[in-house]
Amino acid sequence: MKSYSDISNYKSWSEEEKDQYSISVIKGLVMDAIRQANSGHPGGPMSCADFAYVLYRHHLKFDPNDPEWFNRDRFILSGGHMSMLQYSLLLFIGWLEMDDIRKFRQLGSHTPGHPEVEIPGIECTTGPLGQGFAMGTGMAHAEAYLRNLFFSRDKSSAQFIDHYTYVLAGDGDLQEPVTLGSASLAGHLGLSRLIVFYDANSAQISGNTDRSDSTDYATVFKGFKWHVQEIDGHDHDQLNDAILKAKDSKEPSIIIGKTIMAKGTATMEGDHNTHGAPLPEDEISATKLKLGLPDDKFYFPFEVRDHFQNRFETLSEISEEWKKVCDDLRSSDQVGDLISMCIDNELPDTHYPEFPSGESLATRKAFGATLDKFAGSLPNLIGGSADLEPSNYTGNFAKNHSDFRLDDQSGRNIPYGVREFPMAAMMNGMALHGGVIPFGGTFLVFSDYERPALRLGAIQNIRVMHEFTHDSFYVGEDGPTHQPIEHAMALRTIPNFNVFRPADAKETAICFRIAMEEHDTPSALLLTRQGVPIFDQGYEVLEPGVRKGAYVVRDCDDHPDLVFIATGSEVSLAIQTANLFNDKKTRVVSMPCMEIFDRQSEDYKSEIIPERRCLKITMEAGITQGWEKYSGMNGLSIGIDHYGASAPGDQLAEEFGFTPKKVEQRIRSHMGSLL
Repeated sequence: MKSYSDISNYKSWSEEEKDQYSISVIKGLVMDAIRQANSGHPGGPMSCADFAYVLYRHHLKFDPNDPEWFNRDRFILSGGHMSMLQYSLLLFIGWLEMDDIRKFRQLGSHTPGHPEVEIPGIECTTGPLGQGFAMGTGMAHAEAYLRNLFFSRDKSSAQFIDHYTYVLAGDGDLQEPVTLGSASLAGHLGLSRLIVFYDANSAQISGNTDRSDSTDYATVFKGFKWHVQEIDGHDHDQLNDAILKAKDSKEPSIIIGKTIMAKGTATMEGDHNTHGAPLPEDEISATKLKLGLPDDKFYFPFEVRDHFQNRFETLSEISEEWKKVCDDLRSSDQVGDLISMCIDNELPDTHYPEFPSGESLATRKAFGATLDKFAGSLPNLIGGSADLEPSNYTGNFAKNHSDFRLDDQSGRNIPYGVREFPMAAMMNGMALHGGVIPFGGTFLVFSDYERPALRLGAIQNIRVMHEFTHDSFYVGEDGPTHQPIEHAMALRTIPNFNVFRPADAKETAICFRIAMEEHDTPSALLLTRQGVPIFDQGYEVLEPGVRKGAYVVRDCDDHPDLVFIATGSEVSLAIQTANLFNDKKTRVVSMPCMEIFDRQSEDYKSEIIPERRCLKITMEAGITQGWEKYSGMNGLSIGIDHYGASAPGDQLAEEFGFTPKKVEQRIRSHMGSLL
């Protein structure tokens, strides 16, 4: 085995010796950075370093000078706790500096404890196990759809979108159900450009995996219609061969690599205690001796760097040629508009659907009509529903634009089945891949299933649109299990996440457009099952106010005595209630998006909701907690702080006090208590 003492003769080493020594250098960096930070996970990176190195060194397509090159292969470290492995490889590329490695897990560094998407070369923020796998599935879906979209427009652009998505997953990833949900859909849809390496080292933080898992994953993934290979995860010939076979497969591929935890350590190979703690100093020294490394900290010889980078010229040429083709296609009649929308991320002009004023329409139906209208201008608007097409009103979209299927991957509708969490996580992956605008629909009460992905989407500053229908107790007969109570306010607690609850059909269409424009923020649209009155005002009147998050929809001639602040279906309730207060000057404020309103100037906010000389009453068919920020110390929040019941919606409105007369009585009673 070659060692640092032989480095002067490095040019005479065999390719295999150079590769093996490069991996030893990676392991040295992993051990040193984690030891210096006094926290981290050395065992996993050392068990899968062979695969990651072989992939980056020999197979991964990327532009060394442009981490954001669109047609690059994507690599997702689903087991994000193994971040030092990826950071070492980014150092090899030149996208990180040694100073970044030295500052592993330190405040403000480019090497946080888990990979974060803002770092060059990191495709998505990972750490919550399983979600990286699901986001990788979403990226593979976006690649497949875009490849077929360009091909359908212009056969000569068949190779324009042409890349793979690689996922490195561990035992913990496969134990998370979100992985199996997305894997079953990936196999059903035939996402053949998705390649997963499963680092099966049989150890996790609490002990060996056989304490909690005896699943035969090869059989499971074969059942999911995946191409399955089982190999020695440390054998480079087997790794190279497996990757090539996976790339040729017509099915998504999983390479199950049998590996050894903390491979290469002096005395701790296979020890689960290496999962989540730095190795002891004496173990690091002994391991470096075993690997042929000097006992220096952060050893990184230029010979190893140059060897790793010796195909960079070819990679750069591939990227430059693609960019020339892209520039040529911009003037193409067939795909020029696709370049603008998918590559340059520009939105075309869209037109709002017409809704007849004075009629009543459920906002879920308005969403469906808006989706149909916008979809005609946006071929990269894709999505689906968690087996709720008739209820979410995405069925017409599915009919008009067909399902994405194994035998026809040009379809825009994604038949997710009952897979809310995988759906939301896959949508994050689609948005991160770029080129598409993903949406997904389910009932608001089931946003709980999606919440980890909603949060991770917000952390990553991505554009994803979540349609949540059946947004209150007005769901009716399905009862308390299907009637959201705390959900709207719970969603509002997620930072960098816009929650829209439109009051009518026109507000719904405007909120849809705003959600598409918010490139750095995911959005939820909370929509009614029941009909609500359509405003008389036109879009040109409503839109400026909706875009500020809240605005006056009914006003008085002078400073108001009462200010009603409402969202969604309760805006029409507030207007009806205001009509009963002939003895008071009343104002009704529609607040379709609390988050956007809170970002407005103090002058605008106080203009809409005066701070003094009025009683403020909030109305929303959900919990009252959180509304006190608008109602104030002496104000009143009308809502529902208990679970619903099974009955028709109009009966529940009477029972729970959501009628104009009962709301008036509550307000007058409250006013009396203040005197």
